[in-house]
Amino acid sequence: MTDPKVLPPEQRPRHVAIIMDGNGRWAEAQGLPRIFGHRSGIRSVRSVVEEGCRIGLEQMTLYCFSSENWKRPNRELRFLFRLLRHFLIVERSELMEQNVRLAMIGRREGLPPDVLDEFDRTAAMTASNTGMTLCLAVNYGARAEIAEAARRIARDAAAGRLDPEQIDEAAFSGYLATAGMPDPDLLIRTAGELRLSNYLLWQISYAELYITEVLWPDFRAEHLQRAVLDYARRQRKFGGLPGRAPAPEPTPIG
Repeated sequence: MTDPKVLPPEQRPRHVAIIMDGNGRWAEAQGLPRIFGHRSGIRSVRSVVEEGCRIGLEQMTLYCFSSENWKRPNRELRFLFRLLRHFLIVERSELMEQNVRLAMIGRREGLPPDVLDEFDRTAAMTASNTGMTLCLAVNYGARAEIAEAARRIARDAAAGRLDPEQIDEAAFSGYLATAGMPDPDLLIRTAGELRLSNYLLWQISYAELYITEVLWPDFRAEHLQRAVLDYARRQRKFGGLPGRAPAPEPTPIG
């Protein structure tokens, strides 16, 4: 299989967003409680972050906890937040070694204070790093994000700070949680699900979609490589005409 690192920069995605699905199904298939799937999924996070850094991604955004996930059982919620807090603490040295900058999108309201404290510490520690940005979407929902952007625009317009006639797509993007970040070029969803689940709806307008049957706890660096190679073979026309040759055919992975 071709190493994505050798692809020309214009054939590699700058920003990869991932919907990490299948933790519960993976655990059930092993005869284990759902929480074991979430725990095993951390190994996948570590693998894809390392690979993203190696192949030169500018940003990776992981859908860690949606605003709809509050409907899950309290025991599972407590475990998820303990796991996130543990990740933020344990992975600090690895993030520094990989030159990764940590960011987060989503509502802070309602999140456990100890999780927010550890995130803030890790974000501050990695703020000067110049490699890949790892963005965690936590307590995030795209519709809520868009509604909040509209409210902020309305307030600024009412206060005379913004001319409504000057509001275009770029101006609107500046009011989103992802302001200053590149839009995703590639959206990966694991576990074979064919829906967007209220994730980065504005930002993925022109993203390439890659669906894999692999459950998230089994997703590793080679699966990210395959997704990137598949992306490189596509012709992104944005309504125009194709302008580049496809990349080599990737070799299937087991």
